[in-house]
Amino acid sequence: MFSNVRVASILIPFAVAGVLVGNVPAAHAAAHAAAGAAQCRGEGVDASARIRYRADIVIKAPLSRIFGLQTRVEQWPDWQQPVLSSKRLDHGPLRPGSSWRWTTPAPATATTPATTMHITSTLRRVKRDACLLWSGPAVGTGVRIDRGVHLWTFTEVKGGVRVHTEETWTGGQVEADVATATELLGAGLEAWLRDLKAAAESR
Repeated sequence: MFSNVRVASILIPFAVAGVLVGNVPAAHAAAHAAAGAAQCRGEGVDASARIRYRADIVIKAPLSRIFGLQTRVEQWPDWQQPVLSSKRLDHGPLRPGSSWRWTTPAPATATTPATTMHITSTLRRVKRDACLLWSGPAVGTGVRIDRGVHLWTFTEVKGGVRVHTEETWTGGQVEADVATATELLGAGLEAWLRDLKAAAESR
């Protein structure tokens, strides 16, 4: 559920993706740090999490195409270079309770080694062409996010579709350095949005 620096969705989300490491200035991250009111069927990200980020983008493509790219999770590696693999753990339409396991590289930081994150995401809420919410842990060699919660909303606006995403992380290891974790999370989410826009607008 992590993102791109991913360490996204750790590190791509969850949201969770680059090999990502981005360069999200601390002031920019802080501007996106306040918890938003966005929800999917009455549920949103973790309100008590110390690590959080939110971002938006407008995509000039049909809403159904954008939503399809996000929900065909097994095809994420086709359009997100940071996603190394993605496999559904169940069958049929993506629905609450559906799970998938995916991998993404995470760069070294001052306190953790470069590694591959193994992320298990479980869908909690979904409304077709409107929103998605999933959560789960991410684990790599020497790195762990106990729980990431990743929300997406999709709204038709003049000129396209506004895609909003926000994600929170909890866990003792990432909370030991909130600033670095927030920077990695932000870079991952921003990269994910750019990849989604490029994929949707090129088809």
